[in-house]
Amino acid sequence: MRFDILSIFPEMFIPLMSYGIIGRAVKEGQIEINVVNIRDFGEGPHQMVDDRPFGGGDGMVMKPEPIFRALESLPRVEGDRKVVLLTPQGQLFNQSLARNLTKLKQIVLVCGRYEGVDERVRSRYVDMELSVGDYISTGGELPAMVIVEVVGRLIPGILGGEKSTLEESFEDNFLEYPQFTRPRVFQGEGVPSVLLSGDHGRIRLWRRTQSIKRTLERRPDLLEKAHLSEKDKHILEELRQKQISQGN
Repeated sequence: MRFDILSIFPEMFIPLMSYGIIGRAVKEGQIEINVVNIRDFGEGPHQMVDDRPFGGGDGMVMKPEPIFRALESLPRVEGDRKVVLLTPQGQLFNQSLARNLTKLKQIVLVCGRYEGVDERVRSRYVDMELSVGDYISTGGELPAMVIVEVVGRLIPGILGGEKSTLEESFEDNFLEYPQFTRPRVFQGEGVPSVLLSGDHGRIRLWRRTQSIKRTLERRPDLLEKAHLSEKDKHILEELRQKQISQGN
């Protein structure tokens, strides 16, 4: 997969391309990340990329021409491509959407700044608008890094196996079960005995129960979208009854 990132601060992406899972994937050629400095396509001797908003108001708005020229400079790879604008007004980014984006061959991420980008950029060139949360960041650079990280690690082969991503939080609208490693006892607290039993059936049941329990306690809203088997429904009902009895 190729990520093209349009930004006025391209230096911010150096750590992303140099360290961790994404850095390794870049070095091994599994992911290509191309960062384009929008200022290189700015206007006049000062390479202007922003101007005052029509109608008045505080702040500056990013001009359409530099972004258009930056988009035009990008090579098109063979396969599906989407131009994505990072904006608080966009669709909320989540794990399911990230997995769908792995089907693309090229993702172009446009990082806005200031008061945003000229509306004609959105209406003419953007295929998708994404937000990483209901809050305002100074620009689209950090949200772009989140999207590259989350989508990139889902690409087959990057983590070394499909199972490691399929069992993570949010994959089936459940939070992940608790994890333990050595030592067996830490500051007086031991590892649950079921995890030491070697009984894989009991371990799977414990993990599923813990996953449903955590979701019920911390993110009950996710249960409305979760795919529940009959066994899951039985576990959930028992956990709810236990909550009620403890509440009384």
